[in-house]
Amino acid sequence: MNMNTARLHFIFAILLMATSLFAQPIYTGAERTEHYFPLLKNKNIALVVNQTSVIGQSHLVDTLLKAGFKIQVIFAPEHGFRGDADAGATIHHSKDDKTGIPVLSIYGKNKKPTKEQLKGIDLVIFDIQDVGARFYTYISTMHYVMEACAENNIEMMVLDRPNPHGAEVAGPVLDLKYKSFVGMHPIPILHGLTVGELALMINGEKWLDNGLQCPLTVITCEGWDHSMAWELKIPPSPNLPNAQAVMLYPSLCFFEGTDISIGRGTEFPFQVVGYPDPKFGMFSFTPQSSYGAANPPQKGKKCYGMDLRYVPQSPFTLKYLLYFSKMFAKPEQMITNSSFFNLLAGNDILAKQIAQGLSEDEIRASWTLELNNYKELRKKYLLYNDFE
Repeated sequence: MNMNTARLHFIFAILLMATSLFAQPIYTGAERTEHYFPLLKNKNIALVVNQTSVIGQSHLVDTLLKAGFKIQVIFAPEHGFRGDADAGATIHHSKDDKTGIPVLSIYGKNKKPTKEQLKGIDLVIFDIQDVGARFYTYISTMHYVMEACAENNIEMMVLDRPNPHGAEVAGPVLDLKYKSFVGMHPIPILHGLTVGELALMINGEKWLDNGLQCPLTVITCEGWDHSMAWELKIPPSPNLPNAQAVMLYPSLCFFEGTDISIGRGTEFPFQVVGYPDPKFGMFSFTPQSSYGAANPPQKGKKCYGMDLRYVPQSPFTLKYLLYFSKMFAKPEQMITNSSFFNLLAGNDILAKQIAQGLSEDEIRASWTLELNNYKELRKKYLLYNDFE
């Protein structure tokens, strides 16, 4: 290394140090207790929380109990209160071992708190870290909780958290004919909203049943805006264990409507793509029953394909989907569960475009008008400076 190079490295190191020293800290809504603790006094509280609902090293449940607030019930979303259940697995009613508070499932047959379950409740607090993709079901749970609060005239509070995909709006806008628990709103796959902003949109656009509106308070984050990155400190679900999986999730989730493995049942879920045929690629892996994946696709079969663990990623791309579709005799043969694929896409058009052999640019061009309309709508509900 010559003197000039060494000097440049030294200057760069000093700049990085200065940036870290003077960077504005980011506080989640949950951490801003001074803004919502006064609103909790003398109220019977229900919580919609999971393992991501923390303030520092303390779970929100423990923080509120320590402060003397009355928690009557905990509602558990997909993956459960502790976040260790498989995707789609039945979540059972139970009690929290540490506190004895009843834990009621709102995933499965009972997706919305019932009037009886909300009896005596004055306030419902929603505090869950989302990943910013339409088909990630925590926002569907939030919708149903808002609806239950609206129907029973109960206040709801959202403790907001940054969106790791908050600087991107991409993908097809959902056609309401394909409304389901993996897509309830006419928004794109990457909607570019925090859960607090989305809650305001759901209320403002009257998307709750019968056009109801929920008595809603959003406790905003501090120090964050949509141009900033946000790496999740706690995995939001068993199969999104790290930042790379979160980054790849919006692009790879389409494969859930196929027989192609995206690494469930391995140590690197949502970071690989493969199929039991050597022509699909040189990298290989074998899915097995594991934590968070009891019966993964292609269980016990050696799959061949791509290792994406260390590949820089854009927030959203169709290139993996289109590449693998071309490995089949006919592109449409890749899609083995067309009904679920269409629910993930939010329409039946994407599957047809794949069958026609359209390029990614051609497919993206077909989304332009609806995406532009959505972007205008989105501006009405932003709580933070935008990325543009």
